[in-house]
Amino acid sequence: MRKSLFLFTAILLLASCSQYQKLLKSSDYDLKYEKAMEYYKAEDYKRASALLYELIGIYRGTEKSEEAHFAYANCLYGDKDYLLSGHYYQTFVQNYPTSDLLEECQFMAAYCKYLVSHNAQLDQTETFEAMDGFQLFINLYPNSPRVTEATFLMDELRNKLVYKAYLSAKLYFNMGTYLGNNYKSAVITARNILDEYPDTKYREELSFLILESKYIQAINSIEELKEERLRDAVDEYYSFVNEYPASQYLKRAHRFFEIAFGMLN
Repeated sequence: MRKSLFLFTAILLLASCSQYQKLLKSSDYDLKYEKAMEYYKAEDYKRASALLYELIGIYRGTEKSEEAHFAYANCLYGDKDYLLSGHYYQTFVQNYPTSDLLEECQFMAAYCKYLVSHNAQLDQTETFEAMDGFQLFINLYPNSPRVTEATFLMDELRNKLVYKAYLSAKLYFNMGTYLGNNYKSAVITARNILDEYPDTKYREELSFLILESKYIQAINSIEELKEERLRDAVDEYYSFVNEYPASQYLKRAHRFFEIAFGMLN
């Protein structure tokens, strides 16, 4: 019984594949379109997309082209090919500017960029592109129910950029004086982050990194620069303890101050 069932299933599969191969070679485009949409609705994205890709061009300038293009982008998305699906959502926006599906495609073009955005240690080109896409969507459709989602995803991407910059600042600090004064680069990088993203969750840690970098620079400076850098470190200490009077780094900050202030007097 089990063998018979397996054989019957295999025959059905072979017949189905044979019919599909004939369909691919067919010049009956209306039939191809009908079957492509059947595959699409059944979530058989691979078969649907193979047919739809050809039909986009065949039906160019017609309503079917618009529908085929949208379904093709969705098939690629369903197959988790986010890079290519994002491209086709974007070209849909460009090719069908009056479509009722424009809002959906505008969002999905940005969302696909969000999905392919790399982690903070790697290149962030897609992150910036996704943020630009979501901002454009919000500007174009301020009353859309997806504005809240777009705003949330933008915040997530922004936090990734902050984290990448934070890692850069930490890297400069950890490099110390290797091949130059990396403490100065750590201070500049950390200060830029705080200026651009004043509400970052890394604010306290970055502020302390600035203080510690200035302190280390000061106590290791040549005599001509030591007094100026020590005073700068002391000023940074006052700024830090005023903003974070209960900081987890307070004990170390006090120690930096005692040493720096002592060297000035």
